[in-house]
Amino acid sequence: MTLSPHASPAPTWAGDALDGAVRWSTCTDRRYSRSVVDDVGETPGRSGLEASFANGGDRAVRLAYDRYGSLVYTFCRRTVGHHDAAEIAQDVFVAAWRAQQSYDPGRGSLGGWLMAVARNKVIDHLRRQGRRPLTDAYADSASIPGLRNDDVDMVANRMLLAEALGELTPRAREVVELAFLQDLTHEQIAAKTHLPLGTVKSDVRRSLPLLHRTLAGLSSGGIHE
Repeated sequence: MTLSPHASPAPTWAGDALDGAVRWSTCTDRRYSRSVVDDVGETPGRSGLEASFANGGDRAVRLAYDRYGSLVYTFCRRTVGHHDAAEIAQDVFVAAWRAQQSYDPGRGSLGGWLMAVARNKVIDHLRRQGRRPLTDAYADSASIPGLRNDDVDMVANRMLLAEALGELTPRAREVVELAFLQDLTHEQIAAKTHLPLGTVKSDVRRSLPLLHRTLAGLSSGGIHE
């Protein structure tokens, strides 16, 4: 079937692909990171997908699913629970397929944009059910009444940060974690890691654009249906 933004019903590949997402919940999460590159920054594959996504048709959405399906599904599972996660994750990629031309790589990462779509879907779902999100990574039971959007944003931000850190070299990742998660100064990091101070400063400086761009995609707000 040829996919079209106005086609109905939803593309069959989305449902087929999410069969795998159901299985993810019964095993260890795939930790969102991909092959580490030699230089700090984005992998060429991700950059190419982001540049072509808006006009790439159904193939680009398939590639986006392959790249970010685990991230989106795990986010849904952590905020709404196992029972509804697969259906919401599928809705995210169907919505992305229908509105892919609205993605602007100049406003942030594709992963962040997809997570913004997922965040909006999750919030809508929880509001309909009058529930709070399951912010515990292993929670499967119903949460208490009431919903705070910042709880959902907190989970999304943490997962996107983990995604971005996974793009860095091991050395740069350690430096960034010490700087931003443990709040150490450059001098303290240099002493702790036995790295030259200039190397520490360079790793932090070169990593910031990737971290900012990843989280900026979430701030872009996704799509509004």
